[in-house]
Amino acid sequence: MPSTAHSVTVIGLGPMGQAMAAAYLDRGYRVTLWNRTPSRADALVERGAILAESVESALLANELVVLSLTDFDAMYAILGAAEGAVAGRTLVNLSSDTPEKARAGARWVTGLGGTHLTGGVLCPPPLIGTPDTSAFYSGPREAYDTHRAALEVITGKSDYRGEDQGLAALMYQLNMAIFWPAMIAFWQTAAVAGAHGLTAQEIAPYVTENFAGMGHFVDFYAARIDAGNHAGDVDRTAMGLASMEHVVHTASDAGVDTAFPEAVHDIFRRVVEAGHGADSFSRAVELMRGHDTLGATRIPM
Repeated sequence: MPSTAHSVTVIGLGPMGQAMAAAYLDRGYRVTLWNRTPSRADALVERGAILAESVESALLANELVVLSLTDFDAMYAILGAAEGAVAGRTLVNLSSDTPEKARAGARWVTGLGGTHLTGGVLCPPPLIGTPDTSAFYSGPREAYDTHRAALEVITGKSDYRGEDQGLAALMYQLNMAIFWPAMIAFWQTAAVAGAHGLTAQEIAPYVTENFAGMGHFVDFYAARIDAGNHAGDVDRTAMGLASMEHVVHTASDAGVDTAFPEAVHDIFRRVVEAGHGADSFSRAVELMRGHDTLGATRIPM
């Protein structure tokens, strides 16, 4: 059995995989690589990494194997030709996919005699290896404890979510469900600002300040959502609907695409049309859950 100390295999050399391999090299690890396009390993090989001739040899080189792939289907496609080499390995799958796909992938790896840890990294490639980054992990606790130090080479902190292989994937997807719309909101804002002669850099400080202040709203509404309290004592959905109409019209008047703000407007509209214009706009949670939005607001006693 290959040594588990300061040695790792990285399979998948997109920007994230390359950054991970570089972080391990920076920390003195013996790094074995494999990628469908071998030339992506050239710079890392120049630094001392070893390019495996096959997926099988990459798996056999080390007990710890980090997968940085597009999704779990890519794992099957790549490792399917080397199933016999999975046994005895711990595969840390940092590929993005759904919780159910993660659970199925873990069962597949376990069936081949390997150990699977699901992971979700919460930083872009340039921040890999820096201390103020984090990742979610789930799967066998023993495997996580064994390899935690190695995992925290690529992200400074690791958040273990439990034995359920789908939990790390879930937490990652929940973060993406916030990140991507937030960034699209910034692109929308930059487009509208640009139509009025303002640069993205000019509005950036105000966008950053807006994002920073969101923590207050998240904390405030989280407690109310858990309690089923959507009372309109602080805000009302009807006000939000009117505000989003103004946002849509402002974008339209500037000649900017309105698909994104219209989608938000539509959620407010549906809540109002369900009879909850006087409720808090947190009532939208019930709409998204598929619950009867005509139900009464529950206020904790």
